[in-house]
Amino acid sequence: MSVSMREIAKLAGVSNATVSRVLHGSSLVTEETTRRIQKIIQDLNFVPNNSAAYLKSGKSQIYGIIVPDLTNPFFAEVVKLFEALLAENEQELLVANTDSHSMRMQRSVRRMLLRRVDGVALLASELEAASLESLVQNQIPVVTTNHHHIANGLSDIMIDLAGGTAQMIAHLKELGHRHVGFIGGRVGLATSRVRRESFLEAVVKQGLSSKEGWMVEGNSRIDGGSAAMAKILSQPEIPTAVVAANDLTAIGALRTARKRGLRIPDDISIAGCDDIEISDIVFPPLTTLRISRKEYARMMFEALQEAGQDLTRPGRQFELPTRLVVRQSTGPVPARSHRPAGTASEASSIERAD
Repeated sequence: MSVSMREIAKLAGVSNATVSRVLHGSSLVTEETTRRIQKIIQDLNFVPNNSAAYLKSGKSQIYGIIVPDLTNPFFAEVVKLFEALLAENEQELLVANTDSHSMRMQRSVRRMLLRRVDGVALLASELEAASLESLVQNQIPVVTTNHHHIANGLSDIMIDLAGGTAQMIAHLKELGHRHVGFIGGRVGLATSRVRRESFLEAVVKQGLSSKEGWMVEGNSRIDGGSAAMAKILSQPEIPTAVVAANDLTAIGALRTARKRGLRIPDDISIAGCDDIEISDIVFPPLTTLRISRKEYARMMFEALQEAGQDLTRPGRQFELPTRLVVRQSTGPVPARSHRPAGTASEASSIERAD
């Protein structure tokens, strides 16, 4: 005798969505409830007929999300919140991680096409026209980030990095800083370019200054932030404040600065972007720009749901604001410039010893 998911839910005393979560291994269901549902499924030998559901409705009830770095807590939290929204609507999530490589992006898009997903959220910055076109041509709704382009079935979420960076530079200026450095993301990525351009624009508008040796590329991770900060501190003159492209980079910069004998923020101020959870745990707690992951996930979900209802309708341009969060890693400009302890070669040996 065949049974339906609805009957499983009735026997277990839960909703259809809860049964769906258990079937797909979601962590949102308690262990006790999970065990109860799994026992009923086992006793009745229940197997969900996803293929039949697809043939009947033309919908797989699976959505995809492609991220550049799943080890980054920011993206991990976005994925978690997005998956929760889908689970509430009896939909599932297929996650792909590109590690910011274009080839992995192509493979990720192919996975989405093979699984016949109902929509894709593209958070990866190495977005290629061919990958995007292949999704659109296959009638799959797409939502991008900072792509600044919408079309039928294609929406975009613009994170206000320029406005947030302007707030950050204004904050540093108010503290008396005039010479500011910057640690960017990976070379060649669109998000890295946007964050660097936002920094330069804000510095110019606020009448502050930077130098080529104070603007170093990182890799959006802690080790890249550490190495980039070492390069900045090896300059004949150093800035009184450094802004990093994301919080992991800023945490790496904090680590190197402290190893070089600098006090944060007494000798140099350091700030990040994203406001990941550990930003309030590191010492000193990090001044940063907050990007709401909850709003980010909601906008992605809303964009894909709307597009799925009518692919002939133009997508929407969403705006996701950023907000300055001031903590203890930024402070008044030092009364005099402070040279880090040791020479540049000593600093390099310290970094290699980690």
